[in-house]
Amino acid sequence: MQAGRPVSASRTEMTELVLPQDANLLGNILGGRVMHLIDIAGAIAAHRHCHRQVVTASVDHLDFLNPVRVGDLIVLEARVNRAFHTSVEVGVEVFSEDSVAGMRKHTTQAFLTFVAFDGSGKPAPVPPLLVKTPEEKRRYVKREHVARRGSRYARGGSRW
Repeated sequence: MQAGRPVSASRTEMTELVLPQDANLLGNILGGRVMHLIDIAGAIAAHRHCHRQVVTASVDHLDFLNPVRVGDLIVLEARVNRAFHTSVEVGVEVFSEDSVAGMRKHTTQAFLTFVAFDGSGKPAPVPPLLVKTPEEKRRYVKREHVARRGSRYARGGSRW
């Protein structure tokens, strides 16, 4: 049995300046660009927890709540919410930050599942997740991850 790792070990924050090439004709960041950044931040968090190569198995939920404008900073915060046998669920929250005023606005939230692989390309066990704070416990015991996982199975998706 592997030693557990705390949620804090997986915490990842990425920040980028939104430039015109990232935007649509309305001056908002492209949704696909946001999804790309979410996948990267989530993969880094999963890798930090597993200490193995990881691949994206699914994106269970993605909501765009507010736009991110050209000139804003886009800030992504990712952390492992739950560890299973060979996979982890990662939550990613995205914020826009007015680079002049410094005000943040929650723009996007996503849940992704990553599978860990060993050196021979086979799924590998992941360390248990050690939850300490009330917020970490809330995310860990939240029944929504069970519903997301069950919904993915019902659609014939990944069973990691």
